[in-house]
Amino acid sequence: MAGWTTLVQPDILALALSRGDLAVVDCRFSLADPTAGEQAWRRSHLPGAVYAHLERDLSDMSRTGEGRHPWPQCDVFLQRLQQWGISPSTQVVAYDDGDGAIAARLWFLLRVLGHEKVAVLDGGLSRWVALGLPASSALPQPQPARYTGTFDTTRLLDAPAVEAHLAAGGLLIDARAPERFRGEQEPLDRVAGHVPGALNRPYAQNLHNGQFKPAMQLAAEFRDLLGGRDPSEVVAMCGSGVTACHNLLAMERAGLRGARLFTGSWSGWITDPARPVATGP
Repeated sequence: MAGWTTLVQPDILALALSRGDLAVVDCRFSLADPTAGEQAWRRSHLPGAVYAHLERDLSDMSRTGEGRHPWPQCDVFLQRLQQWGISPSTQVVAYDDGDGAIAARLWFLLRVLGHEKVAVLDGGLSRWVALGLPASSALPQPQPARYTGTFDTTRLLDAPAVEAHLAAGGLLIDARAPERFRGEQEPLDRVAGHVPGALNRPYAQNLHNGQFKPAMQLAAEFRDLLGGRDPSEVVAMCGSGVTACHNLLAMERAGLRGARLFTGSWSGWITDPARPVATGP
């Protein structure tokens, strides 16, 4: 069976909860309170869902100079997958309680491992609950699995690689809100503005009423942004390499595969005060 590779709808997932090859991962997280997501998971979650903490499981917070949510070490991430009962043949579904941005980080981590069968729950937990679908407070105890693999590091760029990418005429798409991109406000990082040459595509533009726009609409919008470029010429960024993954997911949903990630993103770019900063549109 081909599996779900970008999005899955709640009613479809609900019918598949008993599948032996399915792993559901709760990715709820709040920057304001890093403990809130896990506490909420302990109270109630999709049946069988394990919990992935953005800063403990989906980032390596010990790395310095690489932004607020540094990309994790491959061997550590593989250990997490094994603990969650995920193997290379597992169908993974990630969700959060917001717009899919944290879930998309797990989606891209797995995609860079070469894992195809991973999808984000469209509409997240809020749509699941609104549809009256089942929830559970029982904490799962998955059977440990075996997972070997390596990240495709050609899809992961640091700041010098992004500078070279721009110098070669490549496209850099920033997923932050317009006012942060323009440098009018900056609630998280010490410098406001954007990488000179970047284009702004706020990740919220991928959504309509809390769900992803239809694939054809996303394709039209991104093709307009790409201006004839191949998706492989695109690098996505945001504040710390998390919400950028939402644009990568939307592009793949639109059939535009192969774009890459600036892992450190804006918070990584500004670690070197010599790097240029642009403001305004």
